Amino acid sequence: MMVWAVIFGMGALVFLNRYVFLEPRLPVRLSSNVRQFLGFAVPGMLTAICGPIVFMPDRQLNLQWDNPYLISSLVAVALVIYTRNTLLSMLLSMAFFFLLRWWL
Repeated sequence: MMVWAVIFGMGALVFLNRYVFLEPRLPVRLSSNVRQFLGFAVPGMLTAICGPIVFMPDRQLNLQWDNPYLISSLVAVALVIYTRNTLLSMLLSMAFFFLLRWWL
């Protein structure tokens, strides 16, 4: 019962948080400094999620060249810098990752 209460409570909190800023009839506006600051939220969150997966795939630090997560993430960064196309870089780096996992 407590799990459902937490799920619905968090769902309501996220909905209300989004509604306040997306509803055009409400008089809530963010300053340009706050909007610029919030631009760093998504990269920070993705780094917090992906960092442990890339550097600690077996729950211990693995910086060896047989770590397919580390090599694939480096390939993904290089592809994004080279192609400047997020979708193409994601698809190619995923293909590289699966081929590397199959090969290793």
